[in-house]
Amino acid sequence: MSSKAKPLIQSGVSLAPMAGITDYVLRSLIRKYSKSCLLTTEMISSEYLAQTLNGRSGTEILKRDENHSPISYQISGHKPDLMRRAAQYLSDFADMIDINMGCPVKKVVGGQDGASLMRNPTLAADLVKAVKDGTDKPVSVKFRLGYTAEEMNYVEFGQKMQEAGADFITIHARTRAQMYSGKADWEKIKDLKENVDIPIFANGDIVSVESAIECLKLSHADGIAVGRGALGDATLISRIEHYLKTGEIKPAPTLDEKIGMLKYHLEEEIKLRGENVGIKFMRKFYPYYFSGFEHAKTLRTKLVTEENSQKIYDILNSVYA
Repeated sequence: MSSKAKPLIQSGVSLAPMAGITDYVLRSLIRKYSKSCLLTTEMISSEYLAQTLNGRSGTEILKRDENHSPISYQISGHKPDLMRRAAQYLSDFADMIDINMGCPVKKVVGGQDGASLMRNPTLAADLVKAVKDGTDKPVSVKFRLGYTAEEMNYVEFGQKMQEAGADFITIHARTRAQMYSGKADWEKIKDLKENVDIPIFANGDIVSVESAIECLKLSHADGIAVGRGALGDATLISRIEHYLKTGEIKPAPTLDEKIGMLKYHLEEEIKLRGENVGIKFMRKFYPYYFSGFEHAKTLRTKLVTEENSQKIYDILNSVYA
């Protein structure tokens, strides 16, 4: 493990970056329950950040609290100079800089960013070197098994990222072609672990303490990066951490506890974005908060059509009755 990375790897669990999801509010909510996991921001485009540096715009993605540390800021791009400048700028906010080489979305890979970099390992290595030049913080890389099932180059790619100076790897155990479908192939991560010396966190389909245990068993990874599994259950990361320390599996939150989390989440998004935008932003989270509970569909239907915050709170309060 890199001497730089040691202070950041306080926990065997991290919050994986998710565009439009892992905003300031969600990061703050996760931190309420986990004091030591590595938080990660949403992906920040180095091209967009260059505009911010030129004074043309700003972004709430940069917003953080003191207790958010350790926190990693994720950047995307394919131009080494812009990536170096982005890393330099973000070093005032970040404890680690993460490079996105795994996003499968068409508009991202079409712009030569994200998972498309797995088809260009030489450029990917140049990006790592550029980011290292721009920061004295540890640098990590997030990527996938490969672009397609026929192009699974994750072992060689990981080795090249380590050689370029990466201190830490998060790997999503799917190909770009799979997007988020099918099942994450955790066992393949073991091959990467056996061929690099830096820490590896496994990502994909971690939705419970039990799935985290199974993933670690099959992948031999150093830790877990939790993405969608943390949506609607801000305690999951802390419960996985508790298991790793004690061997005890704490129960998942009750419906009442989840509603309490949801109300806090909604309240803070409204504070951050204003009532109209905050309410609309929250609609994507409702299915996660009520997944598996009786009458979940009816409840979600009521919530996604409501535009008044007090009426939303009334609906949520009525669930307790």
